[in-house]
Amino acid sequence: MKTIQKITVISITVCALAAMSGCSNMSRRDKNTAIGATIGAVGGAILTGGSGIGTAGGAAVGGVIGHQVGR
Repeated sequence: MKTIQKITVISITVCALAAMSGCSNMSRRDKNTAIGATIGAVGGAILTGGSGIGTAGGAAVGGVIGHQVGR
């Protein structure tokens, strides 16, 4: 089961990075927010063993941090 979770996390990360590469018209703050949310989601998924709540919580916290870094 751990292998499936690792593959899922890697797949989500690759898809998110590919989606963000098409966002060339985003402001620097928007990019930081998206990157923070992606990193937070991956971190939340890893720390909680793939829990949906942990992933969503990590994305929310990462997005807020990414948004504040751009100030």
